[in-house]
Amino acid sequence: MGKIAFVFPGQGAQAVGMGKDVYEALPQSRAVFEKGDEVLGFPLSQLVFEGPDSELKQTVNTQPALVTTSVAYLEALSGKGLSPDYVAGHSLGEYSALVAANVLSYEDAVKLVRLRGRFMEEAVPGGQGAMAAVLGAEREALAELCRSISAEGSTVELANVNCPGQIVVSGSQAGVDAVVQRVKEAGGKRAIRLEVSGPFHSSMMKEAAERLAAELKSITFNAPSVPVIVNVTASPVTDPEEIRELLVRQVFSPVLWQDSVEWLIAAGVDTFVEIGSGSVLAGLIRKIDKNVKVININSLESLETAL
Repeated sequence: MGKIAFVFPGQGAQAVGMGKDVYEALPQSRAVFEKGDEVLGFPLSQLVFEGPDSELKQTVNTQPALVTTSVAYLEALSGKGLSPDYVAGHSLGEYSALVAANVLSYEDAVKLVRLRGRFMEEAVPGGQGAMAAVLGAEREALAELCRSISAEGSTVELANVNCPGQIVVSGSQAGVDAVVQRVKEAGGKRAIRLEVSGPFHSSMMKEAAERLAAELKSITFNAPSVPVIVNVTASPVTDPEEIRELLVRQVFSPVLWQDSVEWLIAAGVDTFVEIGSGSVLAGLIRKIDKNVKVININSLESLETAL
């Protein structure tokens, strides 16, 4: 019999109103949102359910909002007989995965990602960093282009290896502009600038990582109840101290999502359950391997269908 992986989305999946149906219908999901409001000391649930969208899109708000929504749907699943063999999350989603694997408590996770979002926003002044999605490029060729541009003095690096033909680059405004321009000149490929507040998963985030490391020292990390496939290595990690260290590195390292999914498939996973807002990961997983089954749990209706 095939194995199941629970996967959790990251920044970009947010939407005003996400999670409201399970909040209203299920006491265990409502309790997650209420606990988030209490831990953070402001009405996060009101922002998630009512917006405005411009405020929800701010990294400092987006990160706790997405983790809370994912955990609320995860709680809706609890006791229903569906459990994972592995868990993984895309960037920010790794924190939801760590809650699912009982490495972190939800309270610690939501506190951490609120700080993580703030540190990432403050690490690079507005307008100095950028990100762009490059479509149709080979990974090594794009990595070489980034190295070449960086050698000329403008930082740009691979940030998210999402699926074949979709890689996100990150760095200085000038570095990302240079990638976009050269991709355009080369033809046959496209580069799309992303609406983000900073150069995430690049070396420009090292200051944010150092600040996060200081906060992580006081947090309890438990041994995972199921293997967690982490972004930095695209392999399972079971040692709590190594997970702590990798969360720091994750801030300025590329998210190896394609590699993570390929590792899971090689390990026998044939069913992926995306838990949380949107269906971004489902689309990426299908592009990596169209033969696996992908289920979304992003509404009360989809939860009932999945079960």
